[in-house]
Amino acid sequence: MYLIALTGGIASGKSTVAAHLAERGAVHIDADQLAREIVEPGTPALAAIAAEFGESVLAPDGSLDRAALGTIIFSDSERRERLNAITHPQVWSRTRQLIDEAGASDPRAIVVYDVPLLAEAAADRRLAFDLIVVVHADAETRITRMITQRGLTAVEAAARIGAQASDAERLAIADVVIDNSGTVEQTHLQADAVWERAVSAVS
Repeated sequence: MYLIALTGGIASGKSTVAAHLAERGAVHIDADQLAREIVEPGTPALAAIAAEFGESVLAPDGSLDRAALGTIIFSDSERRERLNAITHPQVWSRTRQLIDEAGASDPRAIVVYDVPLLAEAAADRRLAFDLIVVVHADAETRITRMITQRGLTAVEAAARIGAQASDAERLAIADVVIDNSGTVEQTHLQADAVWERAVSAVS
């Protein structure tokens, strides 16, 4: 089995690369999806979040009001850390379970763990991977994408970038950097090179 950690700042184009690698045959594990699953109504994580941040972060149907929570955490690094302390261990536990299942199903599986906050994670978690791939685009490009594709204001987009690790911190942990400031075809070619590297490793 070959484990690839795929990371990048918000709106860097990480999902584009993950989708392409999945099309090539990779097992795709999406940390954002797992983060949504662990806070569904009735879960211990959602109860802990409500206890920490108050009932105002719950929607009328009892689900997590992501917008309300985002307003709190993107402007307060200390409270963001409290949220991460609740959610990250559970996401990582589920990730390890899915990785183990992939390896049991196919010892030569190539697993792509699509995770936005790898640079912020403990160093020992980064050591779990054979290759760390960082998808990179400059802040101006990412802000434009968030405004046009997600409907954020420039201030909101900048706050989200500021809430994550810096570009320098992410690039410092990279084994491979995919430049996603060009065309989709150019990005796919770089992803193909990562795929061929992984295939060679498990052959």
